[in-house]
Formats: sequence, C-alpha cells, structure tokens
Amino acid sequence: MARPGDVAAFALGALRGYRLRTLLMLVAMGIGVAAVVVLTALGEGARRYVADSFASLGTHLLIVLPGRAETRGGVPTTLMGETPRDLTLDDARALLRSRHIRRIAPISVGGSVVSWRARQRDSLVLGTSADFLAIRRWSMRRGRFLPRGELDAAEPVCVIGETVRRELFGVTPALGRWLRIGEYRFRVIGILSPTGRSIGVDTGELVIIPVASAQAIFNNPSLFRIIVEARSREDIPRAKADIIRIIRERHQGEEDVTVVTQDAVLATFDRIFRALTLAVGGIAAISLGVAGILIMNVMLVAVTQRRPEIGLLKALGAAPRTILLLFLTEAALLSSAGAGLGLVVGQAGSWAVRLGFPVLPAHAPWWASLAGVLVAVGTGTLFSLLPARRAARLDPVAALARR
Repeated sequence: MARPGDVAAFALGALRGYRLRTLLMLVAMGIGVAAVVVLTALGEGARRYVADSFASLGTHLLIVLPGRAETRGGVPTTLMGETPRDLTLDDARALLRSRHIRRIAPISVGGSVVSWRARQRDSLVLGTSADFLAIRRWSMRRGRFLPRGELDAAEPVCVIGETVRRELFGVTPALGRWLRIGEYRFRVIGILSPTGRSIGVDTGELVIIPVASAQAIFNNPSLFRIIVEARSREDIPRAKADIIRIIRERHQGEEDVTVVTQDAVLATFDRIFRALTLAVGGIAAISLGVAGILIMNVMLVAVTQRRPEIGLLKALGAAPRTILLLFLTEAALLSSAGAGLGLVVGQAGSWAVRLGFPVLPAHAPWWASLAGVLVAVGTGTLFSLLPARRAARLDPVAALARR
C-alpha cells in the first residue's frame, strides 16, 4: 500500500512534468469558480442594496395607498388613476386614534418649476408634515424642518435639498430667501443634509412644503400615500389591522386602501434576489461541469501518453488500486489548485465591482464560495474516475510495449 506522502509527491511530479496541460486545466477550473463567485456577489450585492435602501426609509413603517389591491385578475384601480374614494388629511388624522401607531406623515407629490430671481429648475415638490423627518430618519444641514401645526394649515415655508440650494442660490445664503413654486412663494427655512438616493429619490433635488400647500399648488385633495410608523416591530400587524378598520369606518364600510408593510416589501425583494443569485450561480456552475469534462478528456489523453510509465509501475508491483489512487490524487490536486486560483480571482473581481460601483455591496456569500470550491474539486475528481480506471486496468506488458 502506497503511503499518502508518496502518492502526493508522485502526483505533483506528474503535474510539473506536463506544465502546459496543467496550466490549461487550472485556467478552465479557475474560470468556473471565479464566475460563480463574481456572479453570486453581484446578486447578493443587489439584494443588500435594496435592503439598505428600505432600511434608510426608517423602521416599523407601513404605507397606506389609495385604492384596493385587486386579486381577482382585474386591473388595480390605482394603476388606472382611479380610486373609489380619495385618501384625505382627515383620514390621516384619524389613524392617530390607534394606540399602535406613533406617527403619521401624509404625502402629496408633484413636479414643478422652482425659481429664485432669474434662476430656475425643475424639482420634485413633496408635501408632508413635521413628523416626516423623524419617520424617514433624515437630518437637517442648516435651519429647521417644517413647523408643527394643523395638517390643513398651508404655511408658505419650505425645506430644500442641497442640489436645489446650490443651483438656485449659489454662494448666496438660502435661509430666509423667498423662492417661487409655480404661482406661489415660499420662504426657505431649512436645508436637508445630503443623503444620496433613497428608493429612487435624490434628496438633494427635493423641495418639501406643508402638505396642504402642495394640495393647493397641484389642485389635488387626494393624498399620494400616508406613511405610518408603528410603535414597535411587534405592533406592525396590529397597526395594519387598525388602519384598515379605521379607513373602512370612514369610507362607509369599503376597504378601499392598500396597506403595505416595509417588512413585506423587503421580504418580497429578498426572495426575488435570492432566487436570482441562485440562478446566476447555477448558470456559472455549468462552467465547472465543462471544466470537469475537459479534465476527463485531457486525462484520457494522458493515460495514452503515459502507458509506459503505468506499465513500469505495475511491473514493479503497483496494484491497480494504487494506479487508480495516483490518478485520482492528481485530479484532486489539480482541481483544488484551480478552485483556489478561481476563488482568488473571483474575490478580486468582486473587489473591482465594489470599487467601480461603491453603492453596490458586492460580497459573495460564504456558501457560494464554499459551494464553488467543493463543486470544482468534486467535478474534477469525479470526471477523472474514468481515465483513472482505464489506467488501472492496463496490462503491464502491453503498456510497456505501447500496445
């Protein structure tokens, strides 16, 4: 019985003796593992990006949308721009009757030209209340946010994003200045801290005004949505039930709103991106099968080339089992080295993605890296079994005679 050390030394010697063949198989296996690592890193990075974006919205949130989500195959009324009943400021105020709800922020949005003196730009105008800042976990760079008061008080004040401030006012101090939104004038009382994009909205390009003012500008009494913050994570289901009950009571028994919880939306995206990660990882893993077939073909050729060597080993007393072990060890070492190379290249590729796209946390999940290495080693060893068995069955006399 050959010693493990001797088997490993023989296999390494064989790999060094056929360097071009070894290099080609290393590259083939390395590409497969690197593809698995990079593609799963992209899928996981997309999943984390979405999760972080939703986390930036705040915690324990529910979103109340006008119109009921249809499940009977019809077109949802909200997609058609029609709702059985408007979602109003009175509806928003009524939600505070629930002891499971901490804060609410009614939302009215629209686009408008915002100007100061001769400068103007198109901006997203968002009407809301004073609690919006706390619900969204945003902060102020300068000044203060919207004042507290009645929701239907249309005060002529606004809070602007950093991009709006820079493009309209330049080096001129913005606080206290009056800017024009459509036909209305608003005094700037605060500037938001830059936070980048949040669910597709760039906070630097926002102009925030009281919700009643937004309804007057856009001549639309219906709210776009209501953001609700539950008192705790455990209160979210009870807060959702209270919202549906309160709105049903106010709308003559009709359940004509849709309540979406932050956790439900995040869980849906999480399932989608996990499935996507598995899919792209599986597609990349096909290349490992191709690499395994390459190893099998190359080793079949190697058996033919090394017939005298095999015949000499058998003539010296090597058992078929030893020959089988030698070839399997050679394939296992080759696959392991290729998998290690692919893992290094894959991690470098993931790092390059993170460097090029800082917003995308492209880190390959540990299970993908481990699975890539295990599949590579398993595939290489499994596909080498046929050549190894053929080598083990060679007749020593015929092998020495190259027949």
